[in-house]
Amino acid sequence: MPAYFIGLMSGTSLDGVDGVLADFEVTPPRVLAHASAEFDPALRAELFALNTPGPDELHRSALATNQLVRTCASVVQALLAKAGLPASEVVAIGAHGQTVRHRPGEFDGAGYTLQLNNPSMLAELTGVDVIADFRSRDVAAGGQGAPLAPLFHQAFFSGLTGEASVLNIGGISNLTLLSRVGGVSGFDCGPGNALMDFWCTHHTGEPFDRDGAWAAGGMVHRPMLAAMLDHGYFRRPPPKSTGRDLFNRTWLEAHLAGFPGVNAQDVQATLTELTATACAQALREHGPSSNRLLVCGGGALNVHLMARLAALLPGVRVESTSAEGLPPLQVEALAFAWLACRCVRREPLELHKTTGARGARVLGGLFPR
Repeated sequence: MPAYFIGLMSGTSLDGVDGVLADFEVTPPRVLAHASAEFDPALRAELFALNTPGPDELHRSALATNQLVRTCASVVQALLAKAGLPASEVVAIGAHGQTVRHRPGEFDGAGYTLQLNNPSMLAELTGVDVIADFRSRDVAAGGQGAPLAPLFHQAFFSGLTGEASVLNIGGISNLTLLSRVGGVSGFDCGPGNALMDFWCTHHTGEPFDRDGAWAAGGMVHRPMLAAMLDHGYFRRPPPKSTGRDLFNRTWLEAHLAGFPGVNAQDVQATLTELTATACAQALREHGPSSNRLLVCGGGALNVHLMARLAALLPGVRVESTSAEGLPPLQVEALAFAWLACRCVRREPLELHKTTGARGARVLGGLFPR
């Protein structure tokens, strides 16, 4: 009997919501439909603003959340229509929400991770049970709350031969090491698309650098790149996670101040090289035996970035997850459908080697239809 689950993901790129509807009765899960919705420009601007302290945050967050959930509900309806299924046949929706703050282990020792979400409203709008709030249980158990996808990567790509790794390049980049000897582990490498997208929008008006063409026409400013890579985050040992709390406009402008006169296109080339270098260094240091790198997320569509990764990782076959039958923009959404399935089945996840949590925990909470 089919076990249909929906996964919804809106990541740190802040570009919209990706969704998948999949059958988890088979292994690996079979995707029946994929749909996405871009954020309204006003909502995207507000979500960006809510990543940093500002006035009347609680009120603004509540209204932004409502609009976010309406966007999620539209993706759910599109998925059901594409798959030809009624809502009653879907077991649950795994809804990640939108991360606006991520500070695990800080302040009082526990810290927090905060995703804008209203799973009760989503259940009301869709008529489907919703599983949400995945990250906070991991943080409560002493973990980083991120990345959560490595165990899904292990499950989906279990048939790979040799030593392979999976790199997700969203707003932030994270690496999964699928070692046949040491098991699965993972961590956030550093910035992914977030800084590149901000700079591209600021100077060209485009939401992202399509194919990396603008960066490809620039020159990497090596002293600036070295200064950026000197940040302590890149030297921290795993488990570790990060977000826009660190790699944001303020961080970028602080580095640009030390190098006045660098033209905008060369900055874009340098930011692209920063992402590629941080990811390549992470793989060389923590997964030196990896001979294959599968890339997902929006960064997998950046032709120039993919070429730079390949150049920095000689001897490693760098390719999109499409090579294994899963398009790169579906991976994270499918991961949250998988997490929802694990929650419904009350199956704990052992994330100590990825997030540092004290032990296996069931992630997520149920919000009935």
